[in-house]
Order: sequence, then structure tokens, then C-alpha cells
Amino acid sequence: MGDRKQARDEEFQSFVIGRWPRLMRTAFLLTGEQHAAEDLVQSTLEQAYVAWRRVGSADDPEAYVRRVMINAHARKHRRKLREFLARGDDSGLVHELADTGDRIAQADDRSALLTALAQLPPRQREAVVLRYWEDLTETQTAEAMGCSVGSVKSNAAKGIAKLRAIPGLADMVTQGGRK
Repeated sequence: MGDRKQARDEEFQSFVIGRWPRLMRTAFLLTGEQHAAEDLVQSTLEQAYVAWRRVGSADDPEAYVRRVMINAHARKHRRKLREFLARGDDSGLVHELADTGDRIAQADDRSALLTALAQLPPRQREAVVLRYWEDLTETQTAEAMGCSVGSVKSNAAKGIAKLRAIPGLADMVTQGGRK
């Protein structure tokens, strides 16, 4: 009994160490605030640990945990708690660092991009974050969001259209040489 629990704990610890940066990035893009992202990931991992026997044996544990995180975020938003992607006095905080191959890191003004992302309704923001930042397929995004592929397509398209309509973002992309 003790050996199995220890093996399960080690498996969970390995999962957390390997997935922490990606989970934090997704949570940050959903919440827009470092502390809120940390809280979201922490509470998600608490739930995952309690159910690790089921989560660890799933076909894709990361997708399972991501779904738990999306659901937790959606529940929090339904309670009408406000989230802000605007920067406050956060000079002492450690900010999320983009992966070296991350196209978002190439943007001249990450702040403008995050502010624009904050203007999207929650479901559109989730679809855009999962499809374009996390590079999930439409099917994976639909599973994470708990909706149909058609809803993902619709929400992502509407979200991207709203982002494209923001003049500052369109100028930033054009100046960067990407169209």
C-alpha cells in the first residue's frame, strides 16, 4: 500500500514538474494576472492530486488537467469575479517568460496584446488561448472547453476578428513584417 502511494506521488510530482510552465502560461493568459494564474494552477493541481489514480491513467493526463483548469476558471468567472489584464504596480513580480519558439514573444508590445485579449468575452478568450497560444487542435480545444468543435471554431473566429479590429494590434503585426 505504501509503495503504491509513494509511486503515485512520484508520478504526480513528475507530471507537475514537467507541465508547470505550460499550465502557468495557459492560466496567465486566461486570468491575466500572475497571482490569479498561480492560484488557478494550484487549485487545479490540488483537484488532480486527489483524483490522480483516475487522472494518471487517462489517455492524456495533461488534457484532463487542462479541462479541470478551464472548468475552474469558468466557474470563477460565472461568479462574476473580475479579472484584469492591465498592468498595475507589479514591479516586484516575476513575469511569465515566453518559450523561445513562442511567436507571441516576437510581438513588440506584449502589454497591448494582453490588454486586447482582456477585451474578449471569456469563451472567446479561452478558444483563442487554447487554439493559438497552446496550439491545440480544434478537437482538443473542444474537449478542454467542454463544447463542440463548431463552438470552438465560432468562438475562435469571433475572438480573432475582434483582435484584428483593434488598430494598435494590426499596426504591430504589420510593422513586424507578418501579415
